Amino acid sequence: MSATHPMVLPRQGTTLLIVDVQERLFPAMDADHREEVMRNIKILVTTARRLGLPVVATEQYPKGLGHTLPELRDTLGPEVQPVPKVNFSCWRVEEVRARLKATGTRQVILAGIEAHVCVLLSALDLLGEGMAVHVGADAVTSRTQANWRLSTEQLRQAGAVVSATETLVFQLLGKADTEEFREIARLIR
Repeated sequence: MSATHPMVLPRQGTTLLIVDVQERLFPAMDADHREEVMRNIKILVTTARRLGLPVVATEQYPKGLGHTLPELRDTLGPEVQPVPKVNFSCWRVEEVRARLKATGTRQVILAGIEAHVCVLLSALDLLGEGMAVHVGADAVTSRTQANWRLSTEQLRQAGAVVSATETLVFQLLGKADTEEFREIARLIR
């Protein structure tokens, strides 16, 4: 078998990082895309959990912005305890770094909000550390589509792989003749 292209997302060494999907922050996001973004974040979480990938979640200043949305907390399950932070970049939070290092993370899938602040700055720091960064373009958003669009362009320019959630999921699955595929495919249809 020939070598895999570096843009392909393997299961081994991949962690899903959910950024700041919080009670008082998420309602301020672009109304036209909130429902789609939440659906795609939940698909990524469900896929990661089913495949046994580590999942890390963060909360930006939870005292002021609230905690992770209850509907996402239900999907994350009790084993994923969000890490509180005040840094915009997740990588600059000691507990996040420790969790990623403890799992041997080499690739990070980013999803959450806001695309042009915490997602972008986290991606830049992760790339700077030599990690591969994959961003679900339809699993991140900002208050305005202009900010979302500019941030996804900047992510690409910086070296992140910007894909659709479905693309990320199918790369992780790898093939269709498994029970994992049958379970997860139902979420996408």
